[in-house]
Amino acid sequence: MKKILLAMLLFFVAVYFILTHYFGDVQINKYDSKAAAQEEQAIERGWIPSILPESAYEIAETHDLDTNELFGSFYYREKDEKAFMENLTLMPDMNNTLEWGNFLFHVDIEKNHVKFRNKADIR
Repeated sequence: MKKILLAMLLFFVAVYFILTHYFGDVQINKYDSKAAAQEEQAIERGWIPSILPESAYEIAETHDLDTNELFGSFYYREKDEKAFMENLTLMPDMNNTLEWGNFLFHVDIEKNHVKFRNKADIR
C-alpha cells in the first residue's frame, strides 16, 4: 500500500513539474519592422523599447508573463545609429552594457545588431 501511495505521489509531482515548465506563459513574437511592432502594440506593452530606431527590422522578442523576463533583438540601418546610441548610457563594470529606461542593451556596431533585455526586478 505504501508503494502505491508513494508511486501516486511521485506521479503527481512529476505531472506538476511538467505542466509548469512546458506550459508556462512564455510568448515569442517577431516583427518585420518598427511599424509592425507598433501595430501589434508591442512597444506600448513594454515588450520592445520605445527608442527603437525607425529603420529597425527583424525584430524579435521573448517574454515570460510569469516572471516578467524579457529578451529581444533587432537590426537597424546605419543611418539611425548615432541617434540611437545617443539615448543609451554605458553602465559601469557591466561588460559594455548600455542602458535606457528599464532596458539593457548590447550593440554590435559592425553588424548593426542590438540585443536587449529588461532590467532584473529587484525586490
